[in-house]
Amino acid sequence: MNSSRFPVLGAGLGLRRALMGPLTDSACENLPDFLEVAPENWIPIGGAMRRRFDYFAERYPLVCHGLSLSLGGPAPLDFSMLGDIREFLQRYKVRCYTEHLSYCSDEGHLYDLMPIPFTEEAVKHVAGRIRQVQDFLGQRIGVEHVSYYAAPQQEMSEIDFINAVIREADCDLLLDVNNIWVNSINHGYDPHAFLAALPVERILYCHVAGHYDEAEDLKVDTHGTAVIDPVWQLLAEACERAPGMPVLLERDFNFPPLAELLAELDQVRAIQKKHSPVSLAG
Repeated sequence: MNSSRFPVLGAGLGLRRALMGPLTDSACENLPDFLEVAPENWIPIGGAMRRRFDYFAERYPLVCHGLSLSLGGPAPLDFSMLGDIREFLQRYKVRCYTEHLSYCSDEGHLYDLMPIPFTEEAVKHVAGRIRQVQDFLGQRIGVEHVSYYAAPQQEMSEIDFINAVIREADCDLLLDVNNIWVNSINHGYDPHAFLAALPVERILYCHVAGHYDEAEDLKVDTHGTAVIDPVWQLLAEACERAPGMPVLLERDFNFPPLAELLAELDQVRAIQKKHSPVSLAG
């Protein structure tokens, strides 16, 4: 696979306010190659915080991962918000935009990512909304398969649902290997077979993260701990299938010292390098 088809290259981090100071002050050479931001978190910000954001936008390639579009929801799409997102993407020359294959609102915001029923009706509903978003933005978007803890009205498997949505919407994929691992434990399927069944040619980039062990058969996707060995293994398999694939390390809280976080990012780079014949920085 040609790495030039990807929107960014290398290993990235999610830009969180807690990381802005350490990243600005760091003299490390192994800083991230790109940053991921949630546009909803930055669109309304001005003043000194906007200037701090601009500092990073001038120095790093950006990708956007949305939080509140609610692609699977019953309420009409928020085209006012989408207009703000389109302006944000253009202003900062954002390399790609992704959202969750989920929903988070109806008549109000639910503040969580809710599972979409795995049904043919839901495929058509979600794919139609994704096409509307792509038409409005004037670009393809990617959807991320999410972690979920219940499967209401399940008429088809998770993998068949995801592939059907991507195919019918003609959109791209944000791969998340931690979500695969979490769901495979919680719902009892083979994570390696699941990964192998995803459309590799649709992948924009990949998320890798840590999670919380609630019980032996219950894992919670938290992004608050270090990545574990089985998830690293899944990442290696993904990089083997998609050489040159960009990878983003997700960390949302419980931030370790920056050097420790960058050491984890170097683990990402080592896996990428093993499966890529080209330079991954850029």
